[in-house]
Amino acid sequence: MCVTTDDATTPDGAGSARRARTPALAARSVVKEFGHVRALRGASFEAMAGEVTALIGDNGAGKSTLVKCMSGVHAPDSGTIEVDGKPVQLSSPIDAERLGIETVYQDLALAPDLDAASNVFLGREIRRFKIIYDQAAMRRQTAESFADLGVGMVQDLRVPVASFSGGQRQSVAIARAAMWAQHVILLDEPTAALGVIQTAKVLDLIRRVRDRGLAVIFISHNMPQVLEVSDRIEVLRLGARVARFEQGEADVDRLIAAISGAFTNEVAA
Repeated sequence: MCVTTDDATTPDGAGSARRARTPALAARSVVKEFGHVRALRGASFEAMAGEVTALIGDNGAGKSTLVKCMSGVHAPDSGTIEVDGKPVQLSSPIDAERLGIETVYQDLALAPDLDAASNVFLGREIRRFKIIYDQAAMRRQTAESFADLGVGMVQDLRVPVASFSGGQRQSVAIARAAMWAQHVILLDEPTAALGVIQTAKVLDLIRRVRDRGLAVIFISHNMPQVLEVSDRIEVLRLGARVARFEQGEADVDRLIAAISGAFTNEVAA
């Protein structure tokens, strides 16, 4: 049996407050097909500035496809992507980056033989006389950015990231995104395969990025971590949004119910 609610029943008029704000990044009724497979079936999503918004769902729910549509990897077949309330066309990840949207994928996209500073400035190198890389300037700016974000796990910016632990590499990838992002950071399973201590440090880094006023989108299968770090939670099932929760409105059981189809509070358009 599927349990449903509507926005009018949410505490303190949360539904009305949600509608009144302009998202930093939003997807509206996005459809995406790959041959005969319909990965997204009118999916919608909203991420607010200065908040961590979790995007959760079972395998095959459409999370990765939606993230790729919002980061310029895939173009939606229909529907719109909005930045600060304005429809945009993202033909490539470069278009997304120009609009201040940075993505950290599970593979982190780090160059293992380069040091942390070189990875942070990869493709955006500071040059002297237009030809020589200014390593000192890049390391100085990287150190300042890391210090501002409280990234203490990376001690030596001259060491290749191949020698870093998983938590250190994840910190470099997130800090790089935070350094260049102007609006939004999308994090795809940032704590997967990390130990307890490293996970706690990465979650703290996510909070610091949020506190800088950026919209953080946190994709995860770990429900306790989702509840710990998220200000809002949106649930995808079978390519469509089925539930939204403000902080404190859900527990693990309610999230699992939404993921499995036993609960929805999404009102059909």
